[in-house]
Amino acid sequence: MPSYTMTIDGEQVRAVDTFDVVNPATGDTVGAAPRCGRDDLDRAMRSAAAAQVGWSRDGEFRRKALRDVARELRESIEEIAPVLTAEQGKPLREARHEVSSTARWCEYYADLEVPREVIQDDDRAFVEVFRRPLGVVSAITPWNFPLSLAAWKIAPALASGNTMVLKPSPFTPLSTLLMGQVMARVLPPGVLNVVSGGDELGPWMTEHPVPRKISFTGSVATGKRVAAAAAQDLKRVTLELGGNDPAILLDDVDVDAIADRLFWGAFRNSGQVCTAIKRVYVPERRYDEVVDALADRARSARLGNGLDEATELGPVNNRPQLQRVQDLVRDAIARGGKAVAGGNTIDGPGFFFEPTIIRGIEDGTRLVDEEQFGPALPVIPYRDLDDAIARANGTPFGLSASVWGSDPIAAAEVATQIECGTSWINTHLALAPHQPFGGAKWSSIGVENGRWGLDQFTELQVLHRARG
Repeated sequence: MPSYTMTIDGEQVRAVDTFDVVNPATGDTVGAAPRCGRDDLDRAMRSAAAAQVGWSRDGEFRRKALRDVARELRESIEEIAPVLTAEQGKPLREARHEVSSTARWCEYYADLEVPREVIQDDDRAFVEVFRRPLGVVSAITPWNFPLSLAAWKIAPALASGNTMVLKPSPFTPLSTLLMGQVMARVLPPGVLNVVSGGDELGPWMTEHPVPRKISFTGSVATGKRVAAAAAQDLKRVTLELGGNDPAILLDDVDVDAIADRLFWGAFRNSGQVCTAIKRVYVPERRYDEVVDALADRARSARLGNGLDEATELGPVNNRPQLQRVQDLVRDAIARGGKAVAGGNTIDGPGFFFEPTIIRGIEDGTRLVDEEQFGPALPVIPYRDLDDAIARANGTPFGLSASVWGSDPIAAAEVATQIECGTSWINTHLALAPHQPFGGAKWSSIGVENGRWGLDQFTELQVLHRARG
């Protein structure tokens, strides 16, 4: 069984103890990850603090280093992607894309110019405003997109002159540890430290005195604990949390034209996407047509081991999440819903759940009101568009949404009324490094990506030079 190492101060470090990582498609152990101890974490934090001073002083060196990181990642796709698939479950082609996406984010921030802003230039003073790094950043990432979501933190943090200690989810640490080894080939020691461990490691990182910022992606419940811990030391935070993203179909929608995009907007990565469609609102007169189209696509989706190139949908990543999806579907059916496609776990090894379309339920059912984060989608009829918008807004979440119709201007008018960070028209999950990503209400504090995401890793400084 392969054994992996942490990256601390540019060195590959083993730990006294390890923990096993399970392949969700087979139930087999695929590797052992180090269990970071307090001494290991202290060393990682010290090395990040020591490296930050020199790293912050040379912007051109940072740009070159990030481009070198991107090159190393692209050259390592076939090394990293199979490990990602084995521990996360996603199809291998999507794992390859995730590694490539990680490189893309590094390239974007290597090329992003952040000029100083002159706010006064007269005979009294020359005043300019610029951004300086915060220092050391603690980053904590989830199991659904362990590499991509790490890159959303690593690239802007390092580009703006910070250093980082990164912790992946204990369900998917191996590909991140491997990525850390690849990046260490070109980054100075201490600039990026990658550690792994169980549930105890996250609190150690948020409570540690060295970091000045916590960047966390994960559940609302854990995000609240991170915010509370960070507040004790007035650490800055960026929290990207859950979503219960609605899709509203308008009366003029061309169902045949959008059915595939709608389906994959909900079921990509087996529904384990924070911004995936979690509920669909459909005009009553188009309801049967939409339900049938989605059910047809669910029944035809090829489910299997992600290492099989024919697989379109892999397993749910872990047993607790599989149980949650199963419980939500059972509750929906007990409340009068009908699974027109799927509805069951699959016998055999692994954590597989059939792609499921549920009809016959309304708001007030757990599958509609909560974030399922798995391959089960409720389809809900509506009579009045204003009521559909109100129901779309009627949760504590506000990450993203989409509106679908033949008139993009009318669809955009509806989209602006949804309380969320991103509203898409006739598409979903369209993300890019230059596009800010955040949410309303419980879904986030702060923003990732684009110039706005880089700003989150900095603080303003005013330079005032008197004249005369």
